[in-house]
Amino acid sequence: MTAGSLAEVVDVLAGHRLAVLTGAGVSTDSGIPDYRGPDSPQRTPMTFQQFTGDEGFRRHYWARNHVGWKHVHRTIPNAGHRALAALEHRGVVTGLITQNVDLLHEAAGSRHVIDLHGRYDRVRCLSCGTVISRSDLAARLDLLNPGFMEAVADIEIAPDADAVIEKTSHFVIADCAVCGGMLKPDIVYFGETVPRERVDRAYAMVDAADALLVAGSSLTVQSGLRFVRHAAQTGKPIVVVNRGATRGDKYAAVTLDAGTSETLTDLSETLPAAR
Repeated sequence: MTAGSLAEVVDVLAGHRLAVLTGAGVSTDSGIPDYRGPDSPQRTPMTFQQFTGDEGFRRHYWARNHVGWKHVHRTIPNAGHRALAALEHRGVVTGLITQNVDLLHEAAGSRHVIDLHGRYDRVRCLSCGTVISRSDLAARLDLLNPGFMEAVADIEIAPDADAVIEKTSHFVIADCAVCGGMLKPDIVYFGETVPRERVDRAYAMVDAADALLVAGSSLTVQSGLRFVRHAAQTGKPIVVVNRGATRGDKYAAVTLDAGTSETLTDLSETLPAAR
């Protein structure tokens, strides 16, 4: 059934303990563009194979990311993030799986969050596993590339703390200060596998809930769609709130073509406590 109304969404979810799966659409009202929304421009994200296999690609990525991550660092949670945190505090939402790397759910006060695709504020060495903060790396990149930030004109920010800029050929990248290995943002790239332990925790979160709410995700990639399929296989009701169709619509009891900020705010004010 396709709903088109908040009342039908509430009817399906009322009284249930909810696991929530969120995507980039939840963060658009915080100023972080979506990858696949109906109004999003065509994007070609860098793959894991390109990043690790080509120094030119890697230099281009770090130059863009050096600009973009600071934008994400300045963003704040929107009404949708705050509504999900409020629902968790009331015991309606038992856990949240996010495909976003922006940490805005945690900033809004959500406590039980699985950052499925990692987090933008950390960097990991692919050789020795050392993890450092993105702010520490930023200081090193500033020293290696004096004047770079001032030279960058208008840019477009992408969802993974990236930025679209053209002149990157002279950007100097930093290696691991411990072993000299290759540094990579602690996020899951296209072509890379989500760590098994993280996936298992997400499945367990869905299993522990009575229903699954999907918010702001087109479910285009398997990393998120698998949890919708799992919920359907175990007989849990599924609600999808997103602008535009998703790959998970056929599994849903109700779909709602709407923005997440206003819809989640309405749900936080309408849904009763779980039975």
